[in-house]
Amino acid sequence: MARVLVLYYSMYGHVETMAGAVAEGVRAAGAEVVVKRVAELVPQEVLEKSGAKVNQTAPLADPQELDRYDAIIIGVPTRYGRMAAQMAQFWDQTGGLWAKGTLVGKVGSAFSSTASQHGGQETTLMAVHTMLLHHGMVIVGLPYSAEGLTKLDEVTGGTPYGATTIAGGKGERQPSTNELELARFQGRHVAQIAMKLFG
Repeated sequence: MARVLVLYYSMYGHVETMAGAVAEGVRAAGAEVVVKRVAELVPQEVLEKSGAKVNQTAPLADPQELDRYDAIIIGVPTRYGRMAAQMAQFWDQTGGLWAKGTLVGKVGSAFSSTASQHGGQETTLMAVHTMLLHHGMVIVGLPYSAEGLTKLDEVTGGTPYGATTIAGGKGERQPSTNELELARFQGRHVAQIAMKLFG
């Protein structure tokens, strides 16, 4: 059975919610899924003042465990059109895996969150893809067979590069039904490909 890691960073809980939906999709496809998060770099007192969600239950991941999985789906919010520093710092610790080619041929995918509709979702996802390509991973996006990508009757996230959500400038908007379904679709899609490759 293919093993899939949903690896995320979420300051306010939006990406955490999307990670849960991605994991549901992986399970629905019949693969094994593990959900973990990367370590926070912001001091606790700053987190509390900013209203961050500090009670996330997913265990912390270790960069050296990534070789245990057949697929890794990364969830990360955008910071000025790029991935948040917490996720970048986690992957900066994978030089040893890169040197050994440990992740070559494994499946990689990404999903994201931005404050606004055009706040850098695609640039963030493509930056994650670039990083995964340096590790030799097989990139899987979100194909247009996911019907929610063409929804025009509401403001919604979602790109062919990966599922996304729009959080609002103050984090007031939670992932919509459509955005969560796109996340589930991506989880299923990645798991199905991983199972074809790895059983």
